[in-house]
Amino acid sequence: MPSSTVFVIDDHASVRHALGEMLSVFGYSVKTYESADSFLQAIDQQNSGCVVADVKMPGTDGIGLVRELAHRNIALPVVLISGHADVPMAVAAIKSGAEDFIEKPVDDRQLVAAINRALAQRFEQQDLREAQRTLRDRFARLTPRQVEIFDLVVEGFTSHAISAKLNISVRTVEGYRAEIMEKMQAESVAALVRQAIRLGRITP
Repeated sequence: MPSSTVFVIDDHASVRHALGEMLSVFGYSVKTYESADSFLQAIDQQNSGCVVADVKMPGTDGIGLVRELAHRNIALPVVLISGHADVPMAVAAIKSGAEDFIEKPVDDRQLVAAINRALAQRFEQQDLREAQRTLRDRFARLTPRQVEIFDLVVEGFTSHAISAKLNISVRTVEGYRAEIMEKMQAESVAALVRQAIRLGRITP
């Protein structure tokens, strides 16, 4: 993911420099920090990218950093690196929410692959959230009557059945249905049903 920012956090200047140089070559924008605490002071919810952090650092360690980001609801994936790797530490890192755990000396290709996976997954999640938000916004524009007919349509009622149930003409029902399809940007009843499932109006 060229142009994505990678935040490198390590208390050793030589490691920060080496990782920064290597990631810049791969096309990333890189920002380096000497501690998780200094990074946490500088970061906010608007930042996007991926964090590469050492596990063992003075102050807040790598696992503590992962937990703090989650606590603050900051959606930055974290790849942890360590020269003291062991199985319990790796398990603890993944359980805490880290995307990956890599042992030093860091293999360039392995780290870049881990960053790309983390970013791809996060971008996919963002796209899904955006699509869900758009869907909710469309549904919010329906009138109470349109919502009533939307629910009946996705439950399988025909226009004639809805007409009889609501005591309105079939032509009026068809008019409402057309308005609903347009507002929801649904090309078919099947698409409307899928939207209803995503909105929680019906269960699959």
